[in-house]
Amino acid sequence: MVLTGSTLRVRIPDMKRVSQLFISTLIAGVALLQLSCGDATADSKEQASQDEGPKPEANASKPVQPTKPVIKTEEEWKKSLTPEQFEILRKHGTERAWGKAYDEWKKQGAGTYYCAGCDAELFSSKEKFDARCGWPAFFDSSKHENIKTLRDTSFGTVRVEVRCNVCDGHLGHVFSGEGFDTPTDQRYCINGKVLKFVPFAEAGKKDSKKKPE
Repeated sequence: MVLTGSTLRVRIPDMKRVSQLFISTLIAGVALLQLSCGDATADSKEQASQDEGPKPEANASKPVQPTKPVIKTEEEWKKSLTPEQFEILRKHGTERAWGKAYDEWKKQGAGTYYCAGCDAELFSSKEKFDARCGWPAFFDSSKHENIKTLRDTSFGTVRVEVRCNVCDGHLGHVFSGEGFDTPTDQRYCINGKVLKFVPFAEAGKKDSKKKPE
């Protein structure tokens, strides 16, 4: 940068260096965001799912809980899941951060979150908190027996993967010791598209229809 009289001139090489520095910083930021929960591989399937695959119910009711492991062939999973759900649950993909699923999750009130693959209960609004990471977050599971964790060394990092213990579907990752003011100081960073939300009121309506034994 050169100052001549009252005229400020910027040398071309200086402008190029500033531009290169900005681009490098932007790329690094995007990479870190993706690695916080995974690589956003499920987004490419979202457009196709608008015309293909099963559609989520507008007014979901409390699903019947599975009593044994849910095992299906790849073709059976493709028929029962939307393309992006299949990419996440069966292929370990990740939805885009700050997407529609995250926006919907923030607006949801009191209720329970079930696995979109097998209906197993996973989390509830009692464990929900907004970690502002771009994905749904919970500080604990509401049904520990339906959750399992595994060591994940993908992308050159060591993380703890979270899976459904009933259908072995990939849900996200869990992080510890980040300093969140929660009872566990854990962050279950979960893909919103593989969660089926049922409000407590809807679950209560279904339970009230059951005949007493």
